Amino acid sequence: MPIPQRTLGDLTVGAIGYGAMSFARPYGQGQEHATDDTAGALIDRAIELGATMIDTADIYGDSEERIGKAIAGRRDQVVVATKFGIVRPIVGDEAPVMNGRPEYVRERIERSLTLLGTDHVDLYYYHRIDPDVPIEETVGAMSELVTEGKARHLGLSEAAPETIRRAHAVHPITAIQTEWSLWSRDIEREVVPLARELGIGVVPYSPLGRGMLTGTITSFDDLPENDYRRGMPRFAREAFEANLAAVEVVRKIATAHDATPGQVALAWLLAQAPGIVPIPGTLHVSRLEENIGAARLTLDGAELARLDSLQVVGERETRMDYNWSYGVTPPLS
Repeated sequence: MPIPQRTLGDLTVGAIGYGAMSFARPYGQGQEHATDDTAGALIDRAIELGATMIDTADIYGDSEERIGKAIAGRRDQVVVATKFGIVRPIVGDEAPVMNGRPEYVRERIERSLTLLGTDHVDLYYYHRIDPDVPIEETVGAMSELVTEGKARHLGLSEAAPETIRRAHAVHPITAIQTEWSLWSRDIEREVVPLARELGIGVVPYSPLGRGMLTGTITSFDDLPENDYRRGMPRFAREAFEANLAAVEVVRKIATAHDATPGQVALAWLLAQAPGIVPIPGTLHVSRLEENIGAARLTLDGAELARLDSLQVVGERETRMDYNWSYGVTPPLS
């Protein structure tokens, strides 16, 4: 039986979506590559289970092309979300490059539509906020795509509250995508209340705490030598044991439900508000099934309170500057 549906603004999707960041091997640790068969199997099962939102980005390796092949002939069965705006992510000490100029918006949607093999995307996100371009100019260009039928709804990722409000004044924003989990809760102070005020849905990425909340990482040495997470503050040796204690609480609640820690983490997110649709990622159908199964897990008030009280040590990003999180823009002149 398909999982329940939820609404992001006026866009209806399955309560849990599929995030395709894994196609880009985000932490550098794995050797496996997604193939057309991988994408096909994942999309097949996601559709069967009702996880209708497929979330990708132009920066996620060859994900758009592979997903495009996987949805060919059944485009109407999925809600396709993709993103633009990151030209180059943070690499070591090098600052990222973002581009929110109107001509770049146009360039990237045409490329994404070609790779996805479709004439429109259902949800088009501005992935990271260019600090040099007023948000009104970027969203103004994005709104033209809606008028032309190339995008049905618009979203922002990692935008500051002021940026969200200004964007929403230009064109309705359907969804805000940002990191949110038991592992990372800073958006609850301002972004979540603002989304509720404006009727905007929230799409949490990395809802499993970048893998930590699955319970499969039990020591710092479980991370391969080339794993990017070794340099992240919450995975650092000096923070690891304290954060592992938080995961143990999740594990105990999971045991009581004959569930996995990851399912408990996702169920906690779903319990926060109706307009929340997390997008865990994986390259394995078995993990996809596990993640989607969290939509049927109900936690009681005591369990939710226990999870709410968890403490996590360390910043969520290696760098919190560069406009990478809570992105702001100059005023429109």
